[in-house]
Amino acid sequence: MQVMTLNTAFNEPAGQPPLAGDAGVLSELSEDGLLGRIGPLEVRLARDPAEIAAAQTIRFRVFFDEMGARPSAAVASQNRDADGFDAVCDHLLVVDTSLEGDDVDRIVGTYRLLPPEGARKAGRFYSQDEFAIETLMARHTGRRFLELGRSCVLPAYRTKRTIELLWQGIWAYCRRLRIDVMMGCASFPGVVPAAHAEALSFLGHFCQAEADWHVRALDARFAPMDLMPKEAIQARSALAAMPPLVKGYLRLGARFGEGCVVDHDFATTDVFVVLPVEAISDRYINYYGADAQRFAA
Repeated sequence: MQVMTLNTAFNEPAGQPPLAGDAGVLSELSEDGLLGRIGPLEVRLARDPAEIAAAQTIRFRVFFDEMGARPSAAVASQNRDADGFDAVCDHLLVVDTSLEGDDVDRIVGTYRLLPPEGARKAGRFYSQDEFAIETLMARHTGRRFLELGRSCVLPAYRTKRTIELLWQGIWAYCRRLRIDVMMGCASFPGVVPAAHAEALSFLGHFCQAEADWHVRALDARFAPMDLMPKEAIQARSALAAMPPLVKGYLRLGARFGEGCVVDHDFATTDVFVVLPVEAISDRYINYYGADAQRFAA
């Protein structure tokens, strides 16, 4: 995961992180932005600046308090993980409707979505700090890319149900915005790739994006993923060692970039994920699409 100062993208005053995204998607989806529901949990887009601020607070709790990322002075003073991209992103929220309090008190997870319209306003995608995605997009002119990032869920909600709900919401969002390709960074904890040698080697040897979908880490930040010989890798243990988000991407049919990037500010080792919509398995489209269809219509 990359970290940016608050002023990087939009030259805004220091200490005043932007709140309200203006990608303009909420009104197109539904009046309340609802994208899915499983039991008491709902997934929808943030409706106002207060909900975006609440999502940023959850991101701070997970990335900085729990995972040991290093905040800038401005971010630390706010106790919110915020950067210039927040203003041009849509913010996916998981809300537990069974909790007491206002909606901002019921948010238990979030995912940041940067559609093409938001990237144009920012002048770039977030992942360009780590991976050479310009060449990828140049090979696929006319396709609509969605960048996924800043995924986090509070510890008590890190369950299969929550992951499924997030993907239900993402799929409904993609259908409505006619997204062709999902992409973004996924993170392993810590700044020592060797600590994830088997998992990273599995991705590097067996799951690397090829041909027109190939992406490589920037030369200045490149760290090898082939830390073990191919014949020494045990698929079962490699998969067991992967973060749930990475395994979720794999199940959907995603491929991964060449090389990883160590992010010392966020205390993570990042890999690049690319997932063309046409590569998603039919069984997952049927699984997520059954409920997501009515929210995207």
